[in-house]
Amino acid sequence: MLSQEKGESESPLSFSRLPSLVALRCFEAAARLENFARAAAELHVTPGAISRAVRLLEDELGVDLFERRSRRVFISDDGRKLAIAVREGLGLMTQAVTEIRVKARRDRQLVLSCEPTLLMRWLIPRWSEFQMRRPDLNIHLVAGGGAFSFDHGIDLAIRRDDFPRPAHYYAEELFRERVAPVCRPDRVCEWFTADAKLVAAAPKLLTRTRPNAWQEWAAATGRSMPPAEGQCFEHFYFSLQAAVAGLGVAIGPWHLVQDDIRNGLLAAPSGFVEDSSRYCLISPTAFEPDSVEMELLEWLRASG
Repeated sequence: MLSQEKGESESPLSFSRLPSLVALRCFEAAARLENFARAAAELHVTPGAISRAVRLLEDELGVDLFERRSRRVFISDDGRKLAIAVREGLGLMTQAVTEIRVKARRDRQLVLSCEPTLLMRWLIPRWSEFQMRRPDLNIHLVAGGGAFSFDHGIDLAIRRDDFPRPAHYYAEELFRERVAPVCRPDRVCEWFTADAKLVAAAPKLLTRTRPNAWQEWAAATGRSMPPAEGQCFEHFYFSLQAAVAGLGVAIGPWHLVQDDIRNGLLAAPSGFVEDSSRYCLISPTAFEPDSVEMELLEWLRASG
């Protein structure tokens, strides 16, 4: 039974009750940065919210966690002690949540997003090899290009590294992009010179999804080229199919045309050059040794 003198504030339960986790997160950021405005920016809240959270903690604990001098704050001894404990606790919680999420992801179907043309012309023709290697895994392939978010049901993504991505995403290089003008073998003599140079009048095949492909190839080979003109297709995949059909010359990345070259459907007389871009496997967490993600990464690299 509580006495009237002591009341609830000095009961045994009140001493063991933890403050709000939100308030503790606000305090930890403020203590680490010793600046309420920077803490607010890091947590995407207002400085007033940080100040109120710290005040609530101070009122609940009965001590000053910061010394306030001339519009600046300095952490007190009690504040420093609490900050160390909160930082360690938040770190342990973050680690546990990440491990649980990774395990849950491994226990369910993984969703691998891949750029459409690379998916159709390179990954799918080789995918049975990985399935035979790991028949126990259930990985769902989806087509997607450009920017994306792991909050939308994607676990891993293969992307051409030509767009900004969040700093906390992990990206491992798969292969460098190598490109060349490609056409049907029986049109080589018509559209290329004897020393494998592209004839100026050769019909160029363009695509809306990579409108600068010809200029990027020219820059990689040290040539200057005005904006290319020719038949334009909605997707990169269509321009390569048009080249197979003999409609003209397309810019063909090695990984997208290598099977057609081996099968005699396309030719690249002038050879392939790196264009300074690359493809990456992107993950929300680091690639751990012996993980499914690492095994997939190693297989993709070997297949490239």
